[in-house]
Amino acid sequence: MANMRFSAKSVAIVTCLLLSGEQNINGVLGFSCGANTRISSQSAVSKQNINAGALRSSTRISSTAVSEVNGSKEETATPPPPEIRLNVPEKARTVSSVCTSGTLCTSSHMDDIKGAPFGSFVDYVLDDNGNPVLLMNEMSMHTVNIQKAGEGGLVTLFAQLGGPTSSSGPAHGQDVSRCSITGTIEKIESTAEDWDALRMRYGIAHSYADQVMDSPRFQFYRLTPTKVYFVGGFGVSSEWVPPQEYKDSAPDILAKDASSIVDRLNRDHAEDLMLTATEILDAKEVEKVRVTGMDRLGMDLRVTCRVPRRKNKLLTNEYRVGFRIQCISVEDAKSEILKVFQEAWEKNNGITWGGEEVPGADIPVLKTAEDNLM
Repeated sequence: MANMRFSAKSVAIVTCLLLSGEQNINGVLGFSCGANTRISSQSAVSKQNINAGALRSSTRISSTAVSEVNGSKEETATPPPPEIRLNVPEKARTVSSVCTSGTLCTSSHMDDIKGAPFGSFVDYVLDDNGNPVLLMNEMSMHTVNIQKAGEGGLVTLFAQLGGPTSSSGPAHGQDVSRCSITGTIEKIESTAEDWDALRMRYGIAHSYADQVMDSPRFQFYRLTPTKVYFVGGFGVSSEWVPPQEYKDSAPDILAKDASSIVDRLNRDHAEDLMLTATEILDAKEVEKVRVTGMDRLGMDLRVTCRVPRRKNKLLTNEYRVGFRIQCISVEDAKSEILKVFQEAWEKNNGITWGGEEVPGADIPVLKTAEDNLM
């Protein structure tokens, strides 16, 4: 701290923040600092949260990791550091947990289209093992298809972030994560151990349920996965997830707030994101930067740049900017993001911490996909 340089503007901002102690109920409006109003003390705090030597090896972008995320399974010389990315089972469980509705695909038993996939919009909740639980009317076409398929018949439930009842916020075309759960589906008897818990959970998630769940025409069904397929978004990773790994995983703790934070960052922090791309990611001739996702371990950036000597050609790359700590709250995530913005600003303005250390030098960064939209 002795070598820390504080501008008068930074000191004033820190003082105001300490005095205000402002809280925000949804945890998003706190992203109010622009590129010209920096919190210089944030950087010093961030240095105390990590072992700089341990993380510096994963700081710079490893191009050898690109092929793995773009779809190739080739071995890489420098594997992506696991501490800054959720594993695929966690991502799949996060999608199915945040969503409360999806498309249920059954096999049609109607004349002329027998055996054809039949999609129905359905509501659901998850039980403690991540199994989707649905409340279905016996007269619904998908229920009829299930009953005629008999024991062992397979169905698929498709859900994606940003759906009409997803708590993750509005969808952005194909640029969202989605999950398909295929398995067998069976009626849940009232003697099931989790019967009362499921009724309560469903009633909380779907307000109409209390009016129909006691009707003899409505029954609860449980989908037990045999295959789980996760897609991270347009042009990024997709992978089959072993059902047991899906079951053992937990959804990301920030999942319900992530979309609101992402939207706020893209709307109000274009200058901060541009500095992050140029100073932290070392991107050149940047045209556009957008946050595409975030979780407790970091945030994903999509950076579009002009090709040197070919100004009419654009290249789009995906990056992962990791947090130095695992966030357990929205306030933690805000703090970590502001630290990244702060250090990008400090580096751009030539501010140092003494010695040879450069702001942002130990922020863990990974290129996850290269030119995947061209």
